[in-house]
Amino acid sequence: MPNQKIYFDHSATAPVDPEVFKAMAPFFSEIFGNASSIHGFGQAAQTAVDEAREAVAEFLGAKTNEVIFTSGATESDNLVILGLAKPGEQIITSKIEHPAILEACREMEKRGAEVTYLGVDAQGLVSLAELQKAIKAETRLVSIMYVNNEIGTIQPIAKIGEMIKELNQTRKEKIYFHTDAVQAANYCEMNVNKLGVDLMSLSAHKIYGPKGIGALYRRSGTPLKPIQFGGHQEAGLRPGTLNVPGIIGLGKAVELISQDKKNLGEIRKLRDYLIEEILKIIPKAQVNGDLKNRAPNNAHFSFYGVEGESLLLLLDQRGIAVSTGSACSSGSLEPSHVLMALGLNPLLAHGSLRITLGKFNTKKEIDRLIEVLPGIVEKLRKMSPLK
Repeated sequence: MPNQKIYFDHSATAPVDPEVFKAMAPFFSEIFGNASSIHGFGQAAQTAVDEAREAVAEFLGAKTNEVIFTSGATESDNLVILGLAKPGEQIITSKIEHPAILEACREMEKRGAEVTYLGVDAQGLVSLAELQKAIKAETRLVSIMYVNNEIGTIQPIAKIGEMIKELNQTRKEKIYFHTDAVQAANYCEMNVNKLGVDLMSLSAHKIYGPKGIGALYRRSGTPLKPIQFGGHQEAGLRPGTLNVPGIIGLGKAVELISQDKKNLGEIRKLRDYLIEEILKIIPKAQVNGDLKNRAPNNAHFSFYGVEGESLLLLLDQRGIAVSTGSACSSGSLEPSHVLMALGLNPLLAHGSLRITLGKFNTKKEIDRLIEVLPGIVEKLRKMSPLK
């Protein structure tokens, strides 16, 4: 099957669902108005934007005025970190966050904020006890990602939200709770009230929507300052002409998630089959992350004596697309900060492979990967100085 192309990198991006593409199409040419314009062309676009905002709000169990459209989760994350905490205040996050959070936190440190980076256990889970211990009078913001983009571990967001709500009852200054929910939207509970979050980041291209559009949920009353300037759009928090086709795509993508939830069992079954077979046929292989509290589409392996980039390239030559970790750091030769936080040996961290399934993958495609992967691992091990 040399010409067969198989895509197993859905945590990097997902293909646009045909229904999403169909919903977006008219807004490139027929309904092309600027949503800020008051004439008919503009109002037709604004009406569609309002409907998409309602769809996102309904998906989150939020009010429409709590949904802010952004260019994606990186902007949403930056808006939270840079727009909420002030110099002298404390931000608490984890060591395994996405760079959009970690780099923004480093910038806040330069501006005089204190940032506490919580460690995780060997499965990638944050300890509630450690989080509570880190909280002090100056704590302004807690930001913990919902599902890790590399190892798929699901954090106990609702429990953290409950704990912070309880602490806030006796505090003078409220602690605000944010979660980067980019990798969670397809698979987890997303009702912001059940989760107890004040802020949540979303990205369309991880949920079969277009690239370049995302959203930030901001609970009413959460004090957020803009980090860019120039217009009145999105309550002044995100100035700039609205990406109308993208917003329509995001709205349609979240509508489809509830329909697709019925497929989660099938995705999990394929993922479990993949893990079971790989561990059975490839010696010195291990799964990284929590096997129980894990996104149903994520399988993350380490292979001793194998370099991950070589593994990726040889699989790509066979028409199979996978990842060695986060797509946002794939140009780096450093071992994954997530795997290092788990306490992995750097050699194992370098030999990692992330396989993330999507709703269009089949068992036949999984079988193809199982067929070619052992030979590639064996070939690379023969070339490796590690025995």
